[in-house]
Amino acid sequence: MSSTDAPAAEDQAPDEMTRLEEEGEVAADYLEEFLDIADLDGDIDIDIDHGRAALEIVADDAASLRHLVGKEGEVLDALQELTRLAVQARTGERSRLMLDIAGFRAQRKIELTELATVAIAKVRESGEELSMEPLNAFERKVVHDVVAAAGLTSDSRGTDPERYVVIRPAEAS
Repeated sequence: MSSTDAPAAEDQAPDEMTRLEEEGEVAADYLEEFLDIADLDGDIDIDIDHGRAALEIVADDAASLRHLVGKEGEVLDALQELTRLAVQARTGERSRLMLDIAGFRAQRKIELTELATVAIAKVRESGEELSMEPLNAFERKVVHDVVAAAGLTSDSRGTDPERYVVIRPAEAS
């Protein structure tokens, strides 16, 4: 486990780090059992990222895991939720863990960062708010983080599955 590699992990209190490490281990056990039942080869990488346990299922043949991602990550989202529930059942604490499979979320984060950067440029140029297409919770969080880093503001509107991000020019002070 490489939980101390990430700079964000160093900022966590020792008790919080221990809790997140335990959460990661419980989630990894659940996912390993799942892979065994499904007769799939894969390894589980555990980390701590931005105050969350972060797990990734990896395999030498990443394509063998593609059906665990599903269309637009729908199966991945469901598996993440089941893993969170398994952790909660074991620890009694609500989990905010993030799950990636074969780098799907990592690649999607790159794509969303590019989309958000283009949207930010449009908002700066026009001075008007811009609404993005509907996104899932993970995707909205990525966009909100990019927007905040650029000094603009954003919020989510609508209801799932049609919830979307609106990017606004920075508030005048």
